[in-house]
Amino acid sequence: MFHIEKQWLRHAPLPKSFSNYFGRKLFLLFLTVHGLGAFALISLGVLLKKWTVAPNIIRPLIFKETARAGIKLLPMFIFVALALGFLTIGQAMAGLTHLGASGAIQYLGTIMVIVIVRELGPLLAAVLVLARVGTANVIELGNARALGDVEALETMGVDPVHYLVVPRVIGMTVGVFALTVYLILGTLVSGYLFAFLQDVPLTPSQYYLQLADSLTSLDFALVAAKSLLFGFFIAIVTCYHGLAQPLRLEEVSRVAVRAVSQGIVVCVLIDALFILLYLVT
Repeated sequence: MFHIEKQWLRHAPLPKSFSNYFGRKLFLLFLTVHGLGAFALISLGVLLKKWTVAPNIIRPLIFKETARAGIKLLPMFIFVALALGFLTIGQAMAGLTHLGASGAIQYLGTIMVIVIVRELGPLLAAVLVLARVGTANVIELGNARALGDVEALETMGVDPVHYLVVPRVIGMTVGVFALTVYLILGTLVSGYLFAFLQDVPLTPSQYYLQLADSLTSLDFALVAAKSLLFGFFIAIVTCYHGLAQPLRLEEVSRVAVRAVSQGIVVCVLIDALFILLYLVT
Protein backbone atom coordinates (compact mmCIF):
# COMPACT_ATOMS: atom_id res chain seq x y z
CA MET A 1 0.00 0.00 0.00
CA PHE A 2 2.84 2.37 0.87
CA HIS A 3 4.52 1.84 -2.48
CA ILE A 4 1.24 2.32 -4.40
CA GLU A 5 0.56 5.63 -2.65
CA LYS A 6 4.12 6.79 -3.22
CA GLN A 7 4.01 5.88 -6.91
CA TRP A 8 0.70 7.77 -7.27
CA LEU A 9 2.24 10.84 -5.66
CA ARG A 10 5.19 10.74 -8.02
CA HIS A 11 3.09 10.47 -11.19
CA ALA A 12 0.14 12.64 -10.17
CA PRO A 13 -0.50 15.71 -12.39
CA LEU A 14 1.32 18.85 -11.33
CA PRO A 15 -0.96 21.06 -9.22
CA LYS A 16 -1.68 24.58 -10.37
CA SER A 17 -0.66 26.12 -7.08
CA PHE A 18 3.09 26.41 -6.46
CA SER A 19 2.51 25.90 -2.74
CA ASN A 20 0.73 22.61 -3.44
CA TYR A 21 3.57 21.52 -5.73
CA PHE A 22 6.17 22.44 -3.10
CA GLY A 23 4.13 20.66 -0.43
CA ARG A 24 3.96 17.48 -2.48
CA LYS A 25 7.72 17.53 -3.06
CA LEU A 26 8.31 18.12 0.64
CA PHE A 27 6.03 15.22 1.54
CA LEU A 28 7.84 12.95 -0.92
CA LEU A 29 11.14 14.00 0.66
CA PHE A 30 9.78 13.09 4.08
CA LEU A 31 8.64 9.68 2.81
CA THR A 32 12.06 9.03 1.27
CA VAL A 33 13.95 10.02 4.42
CA HIS A 34 11.59 7.93 6.54
CA GLY A 35 11.99 4.94 4.25
CA LEU A 36 15.78 5.23 4.12
CA GLY A 37 16.00 5.55 7.90
CA ALA A 38 13.78 2.54 8.48
CA PHE A 39 15.67 0.51 5.87
CA ALA A 40 19.02 1.42 7.45
CA LEU A 41 17.84 0.32 10.90
CA ILE A 42 16.40 -2.91 9.51
CA SER A 43 19.64 -3.68 7.66
CA LEU A 44 21.74 -3.01 10.77
CA GLY A 45 19.44 -5.17 12.85
CA VAL A 46 19.62 -8.06 10.40
CA LEU A 47 23.41 -7.70 10.13
CA LEU A 48 23.89 -7.90 13.89
CA LYS A 49 21.22 -10.50 14.59
CA LYS A 50 22.02 -12.90 11.75
CA TRP A 51 25.80 -12.49 11.53
CA THR A 52 26.32 -16.18 12.31
CA VAL A 53 23.40 -17.44 10.21
CA ALA A 54 24.36 -19.37 7.04
CA PRO A 55 28.02 -18.25 7.06
CA ASN A 56 28.93 -20.64 4.22
CA ILE A 57 26.53 -18.74 1.96
CA ILE A 58 26.77 -15.15 3.20
CA ARG A 59 30.54 -14.80 3.66
CA PRO A 60 31.40 -15.70 0.02
CA LEU A 61 28.84 -13.10 -1.03
CA ILE A 62 30.53 -10.54 1.25
CA PHE A 63 33.94 -11.30 -0.27
CA LYS A 64 32.43 -11.01 -3.75
CA GLU A 65 30.86 -7.62 -3.03
CA THR A 66 34.03 -6.37 -1.34
CA ALA A 67 36.06 -7.33 -4.41
CA ARG A 68 33.55 -5.66 -6.71
CA ALA A 69 33.54 -2.43 -4.69
CA GLY A 70 37.27 -2.51 -3.99
CA ILE A 71 39.82 -4.62 -5.86
CA LYS A 72 38.12 -4.45 -9.27
CA LEU A 73 38.03 -0.65 -9.11
CA LEU A 74 41.68 -0.29 -8.12
CA PRO A 75 43.04 0.30 -11.69
CA MET A 76 40.59 3.15 -12.20
CA PHE A 77 41.51 4.65 -8.83
CA ILE A 78 45.23 4.49 -9.63
CA PHE A 79 44.59 6.48 -12.79
CA VAL A 80 42.40 9.00 -10.91
CA ALA A 81 45.05 9.35 -8.19
CA LEU A 82 47.75 10.12 -10.76
CA ALA A 83 45.59 12.69 -12.52
CA LEU A 84 44.39 14.26 -9.27
CA GLY A 85 47.92 14.66 -7.91
CA PHE A 86 49.13 16.29 -11.12
CA LEU A 87 46.15 18.65 -11.24
CA THR A 88 46.33 19.66 -7.58
CA ILE A 89 50.04 20.41 -7.52
CA GLY A 90 49.90 22.05 -10.95
CA GLN A 91 47.07 24.37 -9.95
CA ALA A 92 48.70 25.10 -6.58
CA MET A 93 51.97 26.13 -8.22
CA ALA A 94 50.11 28.25 -10.77
CA GLY A 95 47.95 29.91 -8.13
CA LEU A 96 50.81 30.69 -5.75
CA THR A 97 53.14 32.25 -8.27
CA HIS A 98 52.71 35.62 -6.56
CA LEU A 99 54.52 34.18 -3.53
CA GLY A 100 57.57 33.23 -5.54
CA ALA A 101 59.01 29.74 -5.97
CA SER A 102 60.24 29.39 -2.39
CA GLY A 103 57.00 30.75 -0.93
CA ALA A 104 54.81 28.43 -2.98
CA ILE A 105 56.89 25.34 -2.16
CA GLN A 106 56.39 25.62 1.59
CA TYR A 107 52.60 25.37 1.19
CA LEU A 108 52.38 22.33 -1.10
CA GLY A 109 52.09 19.77 1.69
CA THR A 110 49.45 21.82 3.51
CA ILE A 111 47.43 22.22 0.31
CA MET A 112 47.52 18.47 -0.34
CA VAL A 113 46.30 17.71 3.18
CA ILE A 114 43.46 20.24 3.08
CA VAL A 115 42.28 19.49 -0.46
CA ILE A 116 42.95 15.76 -0.81
CA VAL A 117 43.06 14.19 2.66
CA ARG A 118 40.31 16.16 4.33
CA GLU A 119 37.90 16.82 1.49
CA LEU A 120 38.30 15.68 -2.09
CA GLY A 121 39.83 12.23 -1.53
CA PRO A 122 37.03 10.62 0.54
CA LEU A 123 34.23 12.36 -1.37
CA LEU A 124 35.60 11.48 -4.81
CA ALA A 125 36.16 7.85 -3.79
CA ALA A 126 32.56 7.56 -2.57
CA VAL A 127 31.12 9.14 -5.73
CA LEU A 128 33.16 6.87 -8.01
CA VAL A 129 32.05 3.74 -6.13
CA LEU A 130 28.47 5.02 -6.17
CA ALA A 131 28.59 5.54 -9.93
CA ARG A 132 30.15 2.15 -10.70
CA VAL A 133 28.84 -0.23 -8.03
CA GLY A 134 25.84 1.64 -6.66
CA THR A 135 24.18 1.76 -10.07
CA ALA A 136 24.75 -1.97 -10.48
CA ASN A 137 23.11 -2.56 -7.09
CA VAL A 138 19.97 -0.71 -8.11
CA ILE A 139 19.71 -2.50 -11.44
CA GLU A 140 20.33 -5.97 -10.00
CA LEU A 141 17.96 -5.57 -7.05
CA GLY A 142 15.40 -3.71 -9.15
CA ASN A 143 15.29 -6.53 -11.69
CA ALA A 144 15.04 -9.08 -8.87
CA ARG A 145 12.14 -7.16 -7.37
CA ALA A 146 10.34 -6.64 -10.69
CA LEU A 147 10.74 -10.29 -11.75
CA GLY A 148 9.49 -11.65 -8.42
CA ASP A 149 12.81 -13.10 -7.23
CA VAL A 150 12.53 -11.29 -3.89
CA GLU A 151 9.13 -12.80 -3.22
CA ALA A 152 10.50 -16.21 -4.22
CA LEU A 153 13.24 -15.88 -1.58
CA GLU A 154 10.65 -15.01 1.06
CA THR A 155 8.56 -18.03 0.01
CA MET A 156 11.60 -20.29 0.55
CA GLY A 157 12.15 -18.80 4.02
CA VAL A 158 15.21 -16.74 3.05
CA ASP A 159 15.44 -13.20 4.42
CA PRO A 160 16.01 -10.94 1.37
CA VAL A 161 17.75 -8.31 3.49
CA HIS A 162 20.19 -10.86 4.88
CA TYR A 163 20.88 -12.45 1.51
CA LEU A 164 20.76 -9.43 -0.83
CA VAL A 165 21.46 -6.33 1.24
CA VAL A 166 23.89 -7.22 4.04
CA PRO A 167 26.71 -8.45 1.71
CA ARG A 168 26.37 -5.30 -0.39
CA VAL A 169 26.40 -3.01 2.64
CA ILE A 170 29.52 -4.63 4.10
CA GLY A 171 31.24 -4.86 0.72
CA MET A 172 30.65 -1.21 -0.21
CA THR A 173 31.58 0.05 3.26
CA VAL A 174 34.90 -1.82 3.25
CA GLY A 175 35.49 -1.02 -0.42
CA VAL A 176 35.00 2.74 -0.05
CA PHE A 177 37.26 2.82 3.01
CA ALA A 178 40.06 0.89 1.29
CA LEU A 179 39.80 2.83 -1.97
CA THR A 180 39.83 6.13 -0.08
CA VAL A 181 43.14 5.15 1.51
CA TYR A 182 44.60 4.12 -1.86
CA LEU A 183 43.32 7.26 -3.57
CA ILE A 184 44.78 9.57 -0.93
CA LEU A 185 48.17 7.83 -0.84
CA GLY A 186 48.36 7.65 -4.63
CA THR A 187 47.47 11.32 -4.97
CA LEU A 188 50.07 12.40 -2.42
CA VAL A 189 52.76 10.39 -4.22
CA SER A 190 51.74 11.53 -7.71
CA GLY A 191 51.64 15.12 -6.50
CA TYR A 192 55.28 14.98 -5.50
CA LEU A 193 56.10 13.16 -8.74
CA PHE A 194 54.63 16.04 -10.72
CA ALA A 195 56.59 18.56 -8.64
CA PHE A 196 59.78 16.54 -9.30
CA LEU A 197 59.13 16.45 -13.05
CA GLN A 198 58.61 20.22 -13.02
CA ASP A 199 62.01 20.67 -11.33
CA VAL A 200 60.45 22.11 -8.19
CA PRO A 201 63.22 22.36 -5.57
CA LEU A 202 61.43 20.23 -3.00
CA THR A 203 63.12 17.14 -1.54
CA PRO A 204 61.10 14.07 -0.45
CA SER A 205 62.01 14.71 3.19
CA GLN A 206 60.77 18.31 2.99
CA TYR A 207 57.51 17.17 1.37
CA TYR A 208 57.04 14.47 4.00
CA LEU A 209 57.66 16.97 6.82
CA GLN A 210 55.10 19.35 5.35
CA LEU A 211 52.53 16.57 5.25
CA ALA A 212 53.38 15.43 8.78
CA ASP A 213 53.12 18.97 10.16
CA SER A 214 49.73 19.51 8.51
CA LEU A 215 48.22 16.16 9.53
CA THR A 216 46.77 15.54 12.99
CA SER A 217 45.38 12.47 14.71
CA LEU A 218 41.93 13.96 14.20
CA ASP A 219 42.45 13.85 10.43
CA PHE A 220 43.02 10.09 10.49
CA ALA A 221 39.97 9.49 12.68
CA LEU A 222 37.64 11.72 10.66
CA VAL A 223 38.78 10.39 7.28
CA ALA A 224 38.19 6.82 8.46
CA ALA A 225 34.78 7.68 9.91
CA LYS A 226 33.79 9.70 6.85
CA SER A 227 34.73 6.98 4.35
CA LEU A 228 32.94 4.28 6.35
CA LEU A 229 29.80 6.41 6.57
CA PHE A 230 29.98 7.16 2.85
CA GLY A 231 30.18 3.48 2.01
CA PHE A 232 27.40 2.49 4.40
CA PHE A 233 24.91 5.12 3.32
CA ILE A 234 25.42 4.84 -0.43
CA ALA A 235 24.88 1.09 -0.05
CA ILE A 236 21.69 1.75 1.93
CA VAL A 237 20.40 4.29 -0.60
CA THR A 238 21.04 2.08 -3.64
CA CYS A 239 19.72 -1.11 -2.04
CA TYR A 240 16.64 0.70 -0.73
CA HIS A 241 15.74 2.08 -4.15
CA GLY A 242 16.48 -1.23 -5.81
CA LEU A 243 14.20 -3.22 -3.51
CA ALA A 244 11.53 -0.68 -2.59
CA GLN A 245 10.94 1.21 -5.83
CA PRO A 246 10.81 -0.74 -9.12
CA LEU A 247 7.49 -2.50 -9.56
CA ARG A 248 8.07 -2.97 -13.32
CA LEU A 249 11.20 -3.52 -15.40
CA GLU A 250 10.79 -0.24 -17.28
CA GLU A 251 11.07 1.65 -13.97
CA VAL A 252 14.53 0.29 -13.11
CA SER A 253 16.57 2.80 -15.14
CA ARG A 254 14.62 5.78 -13.78
CA VAL A 255 15.02 4.55 -10.21
CA ALA A 256 18.76 4.01 -10.75
CA VAL A 257 19.17 7.66 -11.75
CA ARG A 258 17.21 8.78 -8.68
CA ALA A 259 19.26 6.54 -6.38
CA VAL A 260 22.59 7.88 -7.67
CA SER A 261 21.34 11.46 -7.33
CA GLN A 262 20.20 10.90 -3.77
CA GLY A 263 23.43 9.07 -2.96
CA ILE A 264 25.45 12.10 -4.06
CA VAL A 265 23.24 14.37 -1.95
CA VAL A 266 23.74 12.11 1.08
CA CYS A 267 27.53 12.15 0.59
CA VAL A 268 27.56 15.95 0.34
CA LEU A 269 25.46 16.26 3.51
CA ILE A 270 27.78 13.90 5.39
CA ASP A 271 30.78 15.85 4.13
CA ALA A 272 29.19 19.12 5.29
CA LEU A 273 28.69 17.59 8.74
CA PHE A 274 32.37 16.71 8.95
CA ILE A 275 33.33 20.21 7.84
CA LEU A 276 31.40 21.50 10.85
CA LEU A 277 33.28 19.03 13.04
CA TYR A 278 36.57 20.41 11.72
CA LEU A 279 35.42 23.95 12.48
CA VAL A 280 34.38 23.27 16.06
CA THR A 281 37.45 21.17 17.00
